[in-house]
Amino acid sequence: MTPCPLDILANVFGFPRFREQQEEIIQHVLGGGDAVVLMPTGGGKSLCYQIPALVRPGVGIVISPLIALMKDQVGALIEAGVRATYINSSLPAATARQLEGEMVAGEYDLVYVAPERLMTPRFLDLLGQTRLALFAIDEAHCVSQWGH
Repeated sequence: MTPCPLDILANVFGFPRFREQQEEIIQHVLGGGDAVVLMPTGGGKSLCYQIPALVRPGVGIVISPLIALMKDQVGALIEAGVRATYINSSLPAATARQLEGEMVAGEYDLVYVAPERLMTPRFLDLLGQTRLALFAIDEAHCVSQWGH
């Protein structure tokens, strides 16, 4: 049985109801749609990709340019009982390889990845072996910087 977004919101994240446009955005993403979500800091943008990643089969890949933010978000997700990790340059190579293998094996619901890792041929190959729930770009205002 597919979990209900509202149940995940309450049981995993501890919120009784969605804010503003969150439910509409989540339903749109669950239906296969793309979304650009613009909300103030603390407005609940992350839930707009985290909840669909928990509802859909596979792993949600979150591209995030900020190592500290990755660590904070993954820590909070793990604390909430979500199978989440991050893969970035702060990890020893052996640890990163282990996490990549676990990602391919479907052991995570959300994997936060630095843009420079995402663009490597090796990681792209790993994604080809992974059942993907969705891709999300966190801190999208940094996207133009990634190409420079």
